[in-house]
This record gives sequence, structure tokens and C-alpha cells, in this order.
Amino acid sequence: MDNNIEQYSWFSKFFHWITFLILIVQIPLGFILVRMEFSDLRITIENLHVVAGITVFYVTLIRLIFKFFSQSPKLLPNAFVGQKLIAKLNHVALYVALLTITTSGILKKLFNGEKLNFFFFKLKINDNFDLADQFYTVHIVSNYTLIILISLHILAVLFHQIFLKENILKRMIK
Repeated sequence: MDNNIEQYSWFSKFFHWITFLILIVQIPLGFILVRMEFSDLRITIENLHVVAGITVFYVTLIRLIFKFFSQSPKLLPNAFVGQKLIAKLNHVALYVALLTITTSGILKKLFNGEKLNFFFFKLKINDNFDLADQFYTVHIVSNYTLIILISLHILAVLFHQIFLKENILKRMIK
């Protein structure tokens, strides 16, 4: 289950791709939601969005705990100066963005006076619509930040594949 010097463990790969699959649906759902009028369909889509968001929150926590106790594969020998720093910064920023977007979405719902099911427990707090609006703003900003960071992550993989002729993608798929 542990990562090694050359590739990520099946555990890391599984949770990486689960996160990817949820986000590839979750991000467009968020854009669709903000354009929808109130209806039964909107409530259904919003409920799916919330469940997916809470799932991403838990998966991100699991990934961070595992990452804390596990090494990451080493960079290839021909890595350029600063590459490790850039990679680390992007990964940290991705985790921060994932936690920010999920936490702000959760807090927005809770401060709107809604009861949330966290799978293991349910929670309802007193409403505070001003705070709900502030957390909604954080949710939107962190969503765009996450999109930028994911794009940089994908572009980095393409850069390694095309220009450096390094098949780093195999670390996550093989």
C-alpha cells in the first residue's frame, strides 16, 4: 500500500482518480446549479452536488493522512532546478483548494440553516445568512482557483510527456 521511489501505490492512485472522477462531474454541476431556477430538479442536483462535495472532503482528508505517512516517488534524475519546489507548491495548493472549496460549501449550507448529512452524523446549526453569503463567495473563488490549479497540473504532465519525453503519467496509471 506504500508509495515507492518510482511510482505511487495503488492506494494513492485509487484516491487520486476517485477525486478526478468526482471533480469532473462536480465542477460542471456547480456551474449548472448557479444558472438554474428553483425547482425539484435543482434540489436533486444540489443534493448530489453536496454529497459529492462531502465525499471529496473525506477523500482529501484520507489522501492527506496517507501522504503524511508515505513517501512520494522521487523526481526523475534530469529534473530541472526548482522543479521539486514547483511540484510541491502545486500539490499543496491543490489540497488547500480542495479543502477550502469543500469546507466553504459545507459552511455555506449550514449557515443557510440547512441540515447536512455527513454520512456518519447529521449537523444543523443556527443560520447566519451574512456568513452564508461570505462562505458562498469563498466557495466560488476557490472553485476558480481549483480549476486553474488542475489545469496547471495537467499542463505539467503534458509538458513532461511532450517536451521532456518523460512518461510521468505512468506513475499514476500503471
